[in-house]
Amino acid sequence: MAVDAESRVTHDDHLSVRVWLRLLACTNLVEGAVASRLRDAFDTTLPRFDFLSQLERNPGGLRMTEISQRMMVTGGNVTRIADQLLAEGLITRAVAPADRRASIVKLSAAGRRAFGEMARRHESWIVAMFAGLSVTERTQLHVLLAKLKRHLNVLESD
Repeated sequence: MAVDAESRVTHDDHLSVRVWLRLLACTNLVEGAVASRLRDAFDTTLPRFDFLSQLERNPGGLRMTEISQRMMVTGGNVTRIADQLLAEGLITRAVAPADRRASIVKLSAAGRRAFGEMARRHESWIVAMFAGLSVTERTQLHVLLAKLKRHLNVLESD
């Protein structure tokens, strides 16, 4: 059995700690599997997939600072990814009309095609990973995690 965040838990630990570590372990397992499959199937990384995903959701393009904020990574990381994707012809970069110091990044036609295939495969991988839960169980988990998220957001705003 693989060692993960949950392996250090004992029954004496508070239930909330056990739940948190189980969530973390599941997140890490799903993320690791997706990263491995993206690398094997498309010779790409999860951050590059996330970058393209942000652009796919915003066809009008995004400023680099917006991408950095949405991905929750540094500007340097976003710039490095953008330079690679630009060199591969998957994105375009143009000067922002309102602020000539900023640039707007968009998916190119090749980027839309490449990301479309990645997104289809990504969805099928996620569906397969969650197939161990019934539709009812996935719905319950979704509802419960939404409730937890709302509570955490309230705590953050206090």
